[in-house]
Amino acid sequence: MRRIALPAVVSVVALVGSIGSSNNQPDRRQADWLLVVLVLIGSVSLYWLRTHPVPILWATGASTLVYMLREYGYGPIVLSFVIAVFAAIRAGHRSAGWAAIAALYAGHVLGRFVLGINDQNVYQILLVGTCFLVLGFLAELFRSHQDRVAAANRTREEEELRRAGEERLRIAQELHDVVAHHISLINVQASTALHLVDRKPEQAAPALSAIKDASKEALVELRSIVGILRQNDESAPRQPVAGLERLDHLISGTSRAGLEVHTIVHGDPRPLPTGLDRAAFRIIQESLTNVVRHAKATAATVRIQYGEESLVLQVDDDGESLTGPPHEGNGISGMRERATALGGTLTVSRTPTGGLRVVAHLPLEARTSGQADV
Repeated sequence: MRRIALPAVVSVVALVGSIGSSNNQPDRRQADWLLVVLVLIGSVSLYWLRTHPVPILWATGASTLVYMLREYGYGPIVLSFVIAVFAAIRAGHRSAGWAAIAALYAGHVLGRFVLGINDQNVYQILLVGTCFLVLGFLAELFRSHQDRVAAANRTREEEELRRAGEERLRIAQELHDVVAHHISLINVQASTALHLVDRKPEQAAPALSAIKDASKEALVELRSIVGILRQNDESAPRQPVAGLERLDHLISGTSRAGLEVHTIVHGDPRPLPTGLDRAAFRIIQESLTNVVRHAKATAATVRIQYGEESLVLQVDDDGESLTGPPHEGNGISGMRERATALGGTLTVSRTPTGGLRVVAHLPLEARTSGQADV
């Protein structure tokens, strides 16, 4: 519709204006059939302007030049040429646009000289040339503005894509932490229940109860994360944002899986930024998950030190006496990414007894990151 509207509107305006100006200027040539043809060539050709900007530019320029050399009345005949110049330069055909402007100006000056039309002095010729220069510069300014707008839109789209990518990574990490921790507890308790169900069935009940609690908590956290993905007004079950205030609950659930966990706190506990609080909780959670799944340990120690400039976390276990650097899987990589996102560090090493030691240094004034908050 817009493709038809432009040539239609320009045709009406150019025809009415050109015919009226020619008939109202006695010293100019009166309107005739050729005037109508020239005006329609320029205006109707705008229909193909989007697909063929350069040919249409020259077509409108040629019709405008003939109109001017025929000495019809001064009118809006140049409207089609102006639109074509703007469209060509905007589309990147800058050389063609300036060449068409120069050709129209040169054709106007030389054509009048060849045809013996000497009713313009030097100042009028320079004035016409100035008008053509202004047309070219305005078209360039328009193109430059469009380029800036397009660049700003591309930057915004790239930023949105980057943030969406960071959000997907953050949610993937959350899912990994939640599922890995609770499934590990369920696996351990299920193994215990299967071992006891025939020999000591009365002792299998606590293990089954722990499985029920772990699965329930996993479902609640998964619904909370899925609620974020929905991003609509539907209500979704949510639990408080995971933070160190839930550490006792985490340790209680882990202890029920058969791992004795001791907590040691140095310094004065105080409220932490949401991103830092969540990252600290998830690092401790993932560390204990790794102990339950891989370390074959019976006890673990969680140390939390509140310093003036940083929060230090350390998780040790009494697992198998091994030597050499520990193997780093997705869990450790995820913990390190969380620490790095906050401007901190995370190291994994062996304890003097051969167990695993995870140490995280998290600055209290953590920089903003896509993984900092939920």
